[in-house]
Amino acid sequence: MTADVPRGTTASRATDRPGDGSPFALGLLLRRAHWRAATVMTEALRPLGIELRHFAVLIELVSHGPTVQRDLATATGSDKAGIMRIVDDLERKGLAVRRPVPGDRRARAVEITPRGLELFDAAHEAAEPLAEQLVAGLAPGEPARLTDLLTRLAHPTGDDTV
Repeated sequence: MTADVPRGTTASRATDRPGDGSPFALGLLLRRAHWRAATVMTEALRPLGIELRHFAVLIELVSHGPTVQRDLATATGSDKAGIMRIVDDLERKGLAVRRPVPGDRRARAVEITPRGLELFDAAHEAAEPLAEQLVAGLAPGEPARLTDLLTRLAHPTGDDTV
């Protein structure tokens, strides 16, 4: 099977190196930046006994209150089985509980526990110095500007519910 590529064209070879003009370069840079940030945040969470996937669910629960599992799966990019494992882990650790949803016998809303809130706060304290190290090479004001730009890129309509 061959691709229909016009002969004689010289497409830019996508890299994540500074100055790459490829249309894929931004995505590759964002992926590399994500890996770096995820590594740093994983280190902050490790002593607390949770992983980023767990913390992503806790963020949703703190932000939106009790949430049904299918909505947690959508919000965190998990699949149905994955979100069930994450919530099982959180329940085992006493960080979240499932509660029946009034009017829907099959649905369960996941709710953060007081212990989960304590861990959530502790994670932020642990992450603060590591997050500062992550952006240490940026000039004053650039971390806030980067956050603004990434927020607008991630939420182009201003919708922060996704």
